[in-house]
Amino acid sequence: MPLRGRLALLAALTVALAVAACATACWFLVRAQLLDSLDDSLRATSVTPSTVVDSVRSGQCTPPDQPAPNPFGATVQVVDPNGGSCVIVGSKLDVTPADVHVAERSRAQALHTARAGDGTEYRVRTTQVPGTGLAVSLARPMTELRDSLGNLALVLTLVGGAGVLGAAGAGVALARAGLRPVDRLTEAVEHIARTEDLAVRIPAEGDDEIARLSRSFNAMTEALASSRALQQQLIADAGHELRTPLTSLRTNIDLLVRSEETGRALPEEDRRELMASVQAQMTELADLIGDLQELSRPHDAPGDAGQGVSGDPARTGIVALHEIVEHALERVRPRGPGLSLTSALDPWYVRGEAAALERSVVNLLDNAVKFSPEGGTVHTALHDGVLTVRDEGPGVPEHEVPHVFDRFWRSPSARSLPGSGLGLSIVARTVRQCGGQVMLRRPADGGPGTEAEVRLPGAPTPPPAAPHT
Repeated sequence: MPLRGRLALLAALTVALAVAACATACWFLVRAQLLDSLDDSLRATSVTPSTVVDSVRSGQCTPPDQPAPNPFGATVQVVDPNGGSCVIVGSKLDVTPADVHVAERSRAQALHTARAGDGTEYRVRTTQVPGTGLAVSLARPMTELRDSLGNLALVLTLVGGAGVLGAAGAGVALARAGLRPVDRLTEAVEHIARTEDLAVRIPAEGDDEIARLSRSFNAMTEALASSRALQQQLIADAGHELRTPLTSLRTNIDLLVRSEETGRALPEEDRRELMASVQAQMTELADLIGDLQELSRPHDAPGDAGQGVSGDPARTGIVALHEIVEHALERVRPRGPGLSLTSALDPWYVRGEAAALERSVVNLLDNAVKFSPEGGTVHTALHDGVLTVRDEGPGVPEHEVPHVFDRFWRSPSARSLPGSGLGLSIVARTVRQCGGQVMLRRPADGGPGTEAEVRLPGAPTPPPAAPHT
């Protein structure tokens, strides 16, 4: 059964139960009132003792098969202490023990229901006849009460049925109105599944659950659209970055192949330059592919802090950041033979992946070496968990600072230099996953160059080793 049908059925069942409870209570209340009214009418009817005595003495009791005028408006029957009865007016009624107890003077009166010989049910009131050893029963048929109750039950059934049908119709209408936003959401999801169009948005009005669901769906589609756009841009940027070294590499290899095919040997110096260029382009391609593989790993998540770039806990642990920086400096020194690399490193231990952290530090140092002037100095310092790398180059313009950590972004002034624009993006990702922060800015003292600052949580001493068990 669809949700609308279940809601309509639930509304109808709820109303049906409420109507049934109210109708049952109403029926019993009316029955009690009618029964009290019938009892009151019996109490208001009286038979004088002389009438009873004269009728019994004269033998004027009416046989059950001989109807007679009823001046009392009720059946009148005389009961003696032995359980015998004599009908004065009406039909002969069954004598009950309660009637006999009244005739025996053990009870003042009895009010009960009895049946006549023809099966008709009567309401009976038996009282003592003063001065005699008899009791007189006044009775009225219950048919008038049952007719009224039957009519009432019919009316209540019709009204209740109409109410239940109306409730079902109202439930269907309310379900349609309430589920209309869900229908729109369903149509939007089906449209996205069919067309992959993530630009679909659902109007969200109010603060109810449906509005919250619509806003959540819109946020989800926006996130998916943003993720797709970033993915497409990454593919486009990667293709663009790969095209340049591949084109140069192809050109150089074509020259070498043509030289071999035509038999015209290239001058040794030119051949040596071509081979060095091919080797440099292969290295650039390998570095670019490595950077792309690094960025293709799972994105940051709230639980990834301290798990390294790969997110594998088995590859992470407590590492000495000052030793990692020293190794990175040794790797970078040959790349800047005309530069001076200074360092002031205090011990600092962090939780992370040593290889990823060293790659990030190397990227920062490479960036500083690349933009440092000939004979300049790259200053590296680590103090209280703050790593700073400062060069003496032209510096990053203020309007470019917000973009330096974007993938494939390169400053217009640096596009002629080697690089893919992924180094600082990898740095930012690694630092975030270690629970730290990274920023690029002008030096605080107003001097030339750019200063990169990395803050990583940790301690100046390693934690005690866990005891062996």
